[in-house]
Amino acid sequence: MKPLVASHIAAVKPYVPGKPVEELERELGIHGAVKLASNENPLGPSPKALAAAARASAELHRYPDAHAHALRVRLAALHGVGQGELAFGCGSNELIDLLVRTLADPSDHAVIGAPSFVCYGMSLRIANVPMTEVPLREGLYWDLDAMHAALRPNTKLVFIDNPNNPTSTHVSKGRLEAFLRALPRSVVPVVDEAYFEFADATDYASALGMRHLHEHLVVLRTFSKAHGLAALRAGYAVANAEIVGYLDRVRAPFNVGSLAQAAALASLDDPEHMARYVTLNRSERTRVSAALTAVGVSVAPSQANFLCVGLGRPAAPVYQKLLRQGVIVRPFGTPLDRHLRISIGLPAENDRLLAVLPQALA
Repeated sequence: MKPLVASHIAAVKPYVPGKPVEELERELGIHGAVKLASNENPLGPSPKALAAAARASAELHRYPDAHAHALRVRLAALHGVGQGELAFGCGSNELIDLLVRTLADPSDHAVIGAPSFVCYGMSLRIANVPMTEVPLREGLYWDLDAMHAALRPNTKLVFIDNPNNPTSTHVSKGRLEAFLRALPRSVVPVVDEAYFEFADATDYASALGMRHLHEHLVVLRTFSKAHGLAALRAGYAVANAEIVGYLDRVRAPFNVGSLAQAAALASLDDPEHMARYVTLNRSERTRVSAALTAVGVSVAPSQANFLCVGLGRPAAPVYQKLLRQGVIVRPFGTPLDRHLRISIGLPAENDRLLAVLPQALA
């Protein structure tokens, strides 16, 4: 009997999100749990975004603008790109999947980092596209030389998230520029900048200023992190008009809802709200990093709104102990099975983590 699904689909492991607060409280019978697992904005969205979404809800019986015209016009002006150089997705996750399904097939090849955002590998496996996973240096830092060495004549896609999730580290401007210059024109480099708002390193630069270095460069952005709109799922890609045109052929109709479009547009008009969060994140990131280092764990130099914390021992038992204390963080498998990813929350949430971690490590 023929199998129900192809073998490459059967081999895909489902995405495992951070444990929801409600689930933990239901399982353990506790209250007041703190979630520091999913790199969310603890301040929440801009009040302007909430108001815009509420107004848009009056039109829930209507389909959304399939071309996201108002948001497209606003982002084109913001980034100095043509309106035809923007593609929109249900979060940047959908755009990753669209790029793979649109541009590659099983005769092609892709290069990704290991570890990097799990959805790159998932989308490639689902599309049955062969890939090479290039280990990060020390398990934490991008090795662009090794990624270039991993290229094949049939390599079609290269994914780099900068800053990187889950390690929080970044690629410098000079190294990224050199990599793009050396990349064959037949390759489509995708630079995922989900966390770019949080980067403050002097040698960090957005790839949007590097589009002249490679004609097929794709830059991904999301409204889920710094803008605090994770539940509404809105992201976008900046790419040349040819790539955008092909993505529009493959994407589902009405893939970004009306509430998401309205809230994203309003959030762009409230930069002060996002600036407050970015400032809070930077100060708390510094404070929490120092406090964690003081209890004997290692903290990677973060350019994101989370920390990659090396425990020097298997992380799963520590993760379970933290759950019993009502603190949710994020564990990973190899090669980060001795690390935890810890989101930066509100000061009181971070204090809760710092208070219970020594006991979990004991």
